[in-house]
Parts: sequence; structure tokens; C-alpha cells
Amino acid sequence: MTDPFPRDHPAEPAWSTGELSRWGFDAKSLALARAVAGPGDLPGRVTRADARSCLVRLAGGERQVPVARRLLGPADERPTTGDFVLVRGGELAVVLERRSTVVRASPDPGRGAQTLAANVDTVLVAEPLGERWRPRRLERLLVAAWQSGALPVVVLTKADQADDLPAALSAATAVAPGAAVLAVSARTGDGMGALSGELAPGSTTVVIGRSGAGKSTLANVLSGGAAGLSTGEVRPDGKGRHTTIARELVMLANGALMIDTPGLRALGLVDAGEAIEQAFSEIEELAAGCRFRDCSHGREPGCAVLEAISSGALAADRLAGYQRLQREQARLEAMGDKRLQAEQAARWRRLAREVQRLPRR
Repeated sequence: MTDPFPRDHPAEPAWSTGELSRWGFDAKSLALARAVAGPGDLPGRVTRADARSCLVRLAGGERQVPVARRLLGPADERPTTGDFVLVRGGELAVVLERRSTVVRASPDPGRGAQTLAANVDTVLVAEPLGERWRPRRLERLLVAAWQSGALPVVVLTKADQADDLPAALSAATAVAPGAAVLAVSARTGDGMGALSGELAPGSTTVVIGRSGAGKSTLANVLSGGAAGLSTGEVRPDGKGRHTTIARELVMLANGALMIDTPGLRALGLVDAGEAIEQAFSEIEELAAGCRFRDCSHGREPGCAVLEAISSGALAADRLAGYQRLQREQARLEAMGDKRLQAEQAARWRRLAREVQRLPRR
């Protein structure tokens, strides 16, 4: 394909790799953009998605750009923070193919999945230590992290408030096989250097977790205060305040990029079967040794998972968490099948009505 931007094209400076690479554009992203770009199109990255417009980082700086009515990109999806896009005629016109997405079931029933962030390399799962610390909460967040296609890292925040930090680290490690687990304190600075070392310059990470987990504080500290994100105190009942109301992409002091997200009171799963298997990989490995291939790990003889619980090699509540998420996924799949059947029936009814309206010969 002929390059739409030859070297002497007046728009070529907008495609210079220097500024774009600082905001996550690599050779593959730039090639995707060039493949669909027309003369005058500008490549950029969404740093904040609002209702009808997006703040887009272009080679020349940030600009608030309205979203075109006829948007080219993922079906039924609006641009989200982290998207690589093309600005055409002053409008955000094209959303490029996403290499990873963090999704959850939409809070609005019947609207399917909601994309929280796009094109991330690392998902930081933030969980605050203290009186309300429970490792079970990590399991659902880790499923979402594995499902994204990015690498999860568990970050135990407010480590200075932990009654028994080694025990907390051990408990988090037990529910996060395959993921790094770090304990940090933004107040004292402990562990922040190790966390910064996990985030490479030019890479993108997103922070997910409940309100009060210290997500915005992490971004502010790692950016040297440049992020300027709002933070708030935890309420007396232990629940955090929603100080972040939009997902924003900010640059950290070491050149890495971070997307801060509002606190998640609920994280509904969407097509998470494989991600559940990854998040509970030790149970999947044990299940391969069960006598029956369809073992439910209930009362079947020769169940390797139950034997591991009896020997103390596996915690019983770990299996309970796995089975709970598996049941939820099965319900979602059943609902999806019923919804698909209803949509197909409705289409046939519409077709029948249209046929009846046709003039008879």
C-alpha cells in the first residue's frame, strides 16, 4: 500500500515517532494507523473520554476533540481512555484495533460489556491493607486483569497500616498465582521504587480496585505530583470516597503511562471463562489429576482438589471462590443464550410481518 504520508507531506511532522512513542505508540500501532489513514489525518491517543468528546494527545499537544457521528472502530463501542485514534477534519473519526481491554459487565442491564481502558500492558490490582483487608476480594479483580490480555500485578497499598505485613503478602500471593505481589506505602515511600521498576517507559498500566484503595495517590506519587489527581480520605465505615470520576491517562516520572479509574463497587464478569482458569491456575492443575474428567470437586471419589484441601495444600475458601465465579459465569452464558434466542425470534417476527405486507400477485 502506498504510504499516505510521503516524506514531503505537510502532515508528516504529526507522525514523527518521538512525541507519539512517549504516549504509547509503538511501531505496530503506528503501522495500523498509517494503514487506514487518509491525507490530513492526525494520529493520537485518548487521555480522557467524556460524553461527546475526548481529550486526545496529538504530536503537538492535547486537544479536546468531538467524536464523529459515524465512528469507525469496534462495533457499538465509543472511544475509551487509552485508545489509539485518528482525528479527521477536527473530529475523532477512527478508533484503531485494540491490543488489550479491561472490561466489566455494564451497570445498565442489557447493555453488555463496558470497556474501562484500552491498550494496556499491565493491570495494577490495588487492594488496601488494614482492618478491612480480605484476600478474597482480589480474586474477582484478578479475573478481570487476566481477561484483559495484559499482565496483572497485585499492589497492596497502605502497607504502613498492616497489622502483619508478611502474612498479608503470603495471603495475597496464594490467591494470585502467576502475578507479582508488591506491598507499598505512598505515605512512607516504602515499596514505591519497586513498583516504579515494574512499569517501563512508554508502557501503559491501568489501576483497578475499590474506592479508598489509594489508586489516585499512587498515580500522584509515581508522577512526582504532576498527575494532579484528586484524592480523598476513607469514610469512617471503611469505604472509600469516589474522588476519581473519569478515567485519565497520565505520564509518570519514569516515562511510563498510567490510567487511573474510578472505584469499582461492582465488577460484573463478561465471557470470563478462560480468565477464571488463569486466575485459579493451581486448581486447574490439580483438577487434571481427578479420577473423573467432569469432576465438580464436590463429593466425587478420587478428587485431587479435595485431597489437596484435606492435606492443607489448598485452602477450602479458595475452592469456594473458584466455584462461585464459575457458577456466575455459567449463569451469564445461559442468560446470553436466552437473549440470543429472543433476538432471533424477534427478527423472524419482523421478517414475517414484512412478508405479509408484500403485495400479493
